[in-house]
Amino acid sequence: MLHLRIHPDNPQPRLISQAVERIRAGDVIVYPTDAAYAFGCQIGNKAAMERIAQIRQLSDKHQYAILCQDLSDIATYAKVDNAMYRLLKANTPAITTFILPASSEVPRRLAHPKKKTIGIRIPSNPICQALLKELGEPLITSTLILPKQDDPLDDPFDIEMQLGKRIDVFIDGGIGMLATTSIVDLSQDSPIVVRQGLGDVSAFE
Repeated sequence: MLHLRIHPDNPQPRLISQAVERIRAGDVIVYPTDAAYAFGCQIGNKAAMERIAQIRQLSDKHQYAILCQDLSDIATYAKVDNAMYRLLKANTPAITTFILPASSEVPRRLAHPKKKTIGIRIPSNPICQALLKELGEPLITSTLILPKQDDPLDDPFDIEMQLGKRIDVFIDGGIGMLATTSIVDLSQDSPIVVRQGLGDVSAFE
């Protein structure tokens, strides 16, 4: 496992480039977000997604979210009208995952099999933003919660001890958070707050 210690506020470009090279090569990473640490891999990499599912013991029906740098990716992956776009623009970046109607561009294994929805996050975390900018496309993301554990791993030492042989790259941004994102479903006629986490969801209540 490649262990990269990246500054949480001023990510080193050389180390970000190194991480992105490994993502493009199909590796599974663990990285810090503006909520908990998360697993990540390149969109469309079925083998990497299956490895994440195996580590987390996720079912085939688990819906992954995608991490986007900004709203410019929204039209590719989700169907949003003007009103919804304005709502998202006013409330992103955010520590919130938004459930949106999936576009036809979304790979079938990413969209919810029955609801045809996709989860999208736009983070403010500097490491996330640097990774996404260098990669030039969104990342598959899944919170770093291991089987039979209620909370995400937040300590880099614990992450390395428990996952060192099962992931390819660990981006160490220091002690993380135990909290998860909020989840807001915007695929219905009116917003539904599915989970209250770190994100401010007052605009959707």
